Amino acid sequence: MSYTQRLAEAKLVPSVGSVGDSYDNALAETINGLFKAEVIWRQRSWPSLAVVEMATLRWVDWFNNQRLFAPIGYVTPAEAEVNYYAAKQDLDMAA
Repeated sequence: MSYTQRLAEAKLVPSVGSVGDSYDNALAETINGLFKAEVIWRQRSWPSLAVVEMATLRWVDWFNNQRLFAPIGYVTPAEAEVNYYAAKQDLDMAA
């Protein structure tokens, strides 16, 4: 079954803008690729949807709250978000 067929069956719309590319949503496609490589493909089969959902929840929590990223100064995405809004508030107050 193709990806497009599965989306149609689930009544979902693909996240790509033009045919055959994902340039309009490159960040989301990168994260989806990481998730597949780090979680989905490491286990050849999954016993149930509930197990996949729980693995997804654990991975998202780890990704946002524990994984350090070099491009953002070796901090977690959650910490980078807090830092961003704190700096933004400081700039807004100065203006």
